[in-house]
Amino acid sequence: MTVLIDEPRWPAHDTLWSHLVSDSSLAELHAFAQAAGVPARAFDLDHYDVPAARYAALVGAGAVPVSNRELVVRLIGSGLRVKGRDRRRGRDIHGASSR
Repeated sequence: MTVLIDEPRWPAHDTLWSHLVSDSSLAELHAFAQAAGVPARAFDLDHYDVPAARYAALVGAGAVPVSNRELVVRLIGSGLRVKGRDRRRGRDIHGASSR
């Protein structure tokens, strides 16, 4: 059971962003995020989006840094990955991402 974080490479809102995921359960991911002070609004169906400014603190809190590719491979392997078409459907059903 591991919480993973990829390199901050995704540009938006004047910063770069990382993804925070679990390789075993959403419960583990939510518990880690809550303990680390990551806001619930940052959750996007199978991951949390976190700004580059939080990267070092999240690694310090125990998130394991991995490459972007490894993060995706491990997320898919966990069975928690939400595919693009399902991601759009989830937003349509829920209006916005939620826990």
